[in-house]
Amino acid sequence: MGSRSCSDTGCSASGRRARRPRRKSAARHSDVTTTFYVDRSSPLHGLNPVTKLVAGLALIVMAFALSRPWWASAVLFVVVLVPAVAIGGVQRRFFAMLAKFLLPLLVMLFIVQSLFYPGGREVIFGLGPITVEREGVLFAAQTASRLLVLVGVFAALLLTTHAGRMMAALVQRGMSPKISYVVSATLQIIPNFQRRADAIVQAQRARGLDTEGSRWRRAKALVPLLSPLVLGAFTEVGERAVAIEARAFTVRGPKTSLVVIPDSRTQQVARWGLVLLAVGAVVSRLWV
Repeated sequence: MGSRSCSDTGCSASGRRARRPRRKSAARHSDVTTTFYVDRSSPLHGLNPVTKLVAGLALIVMAFALSRPWWASAVLFVVVLVPAVAIGGVQRRFFAMLAKFLLPLLVMLFIVQSLFYPGGREVIFGLGPITVEREGVLFAAQTASRLLVLVGVFAALLLTTHAGRMMAALVQRGMSPKISYVVSATLQIIPNFQRRADAIVQAQRARGLDTEGSRWRRAKALVPLLSPLVLGAFTEVGERAVAIEARAFTVRGPKTSLVVIPDSRTQQVARWGLVLLAVGAVVSRLWV
């Protein structure tokens, strides 16, 4: 009985261990979407996509145009961008994306510029032949804050703006449907690759291919992943071309849309104000 009980317990524990990967896989599969968009009911989500696009571009221009003081771009990131994503309710994924894409680059930036910045005069730390100059640290901090604004703007735009609404809003503002389609397809390319790669990994795992374990084993599992991933991308491009052609995408003349993006007078005035702020930042850079 003891052996049987032990066996039953073992089978039960084994069954629980076997069910956990399935729950994890199912949860991960449910999180996979075709865009980075996070559906929320927030004032930031409700803005016209063109307004968010103009605001983001104006923020980037001001971050790179304002060179004095060196912390001007950092102020834009902390005072403007971070509260905006907090209002949108996407701050968790926003900072996760920044850490994933920028953290290794920023670490390397500070190390290289602090140690090898040319023309540094004020040494703030020294250990034998290794010296850290104040000018290099400030240059790295300014460059890092500009990169945070640049990548943060596009991350916030992707997280709070559906690609379809962006495309519809651009077409309503007079942009060519071909160009707006290119913008929309670019916004979806990384999530599409992620979704397709996950499906291929699941299929290969179902055939017995070990894709987990050490880094070397996971790296080897990438080799059989590349061929179906690239071929699948080409196949999807062909299918999309047929689909949009079947919907008379290239036919000339006025086009109608089922989705009308609202655009208030206040947002139109705000966009012109943002453009003037960006132009003012560029002019101040030329005169200073």
